[in-house]
Amino acid sequence: MNDQEKDPEQAPLTFREMLQSVLAAALGVQSGKNRSRDFSRGKPGHFIMLGVLFTVLFVVILLATVKLILHLAVG
Repeated sequence: MNDQEKDPEQAPLTFREMLQSVLAAALGVQSGKNRSRDFSRGKPGHFIMLGVLFTVLFVVILLATVKLILHLAVG
């Protein structure tokens, strides 16, 4: 058994944990406990990639919503 299997506190973050952290940070509700966990177990590149992906997705959804509202208001 390796060290990560013995101590789950040192295991790399799962995709779900990283996604929750990115969403919580985007909304400004990230807890100190999770932030500490992210800094100790997470890889910066993964968080940057998820953050950029979230931002792009958010902007696309926002633009689509505005276009839909403007289309319905004019038509």
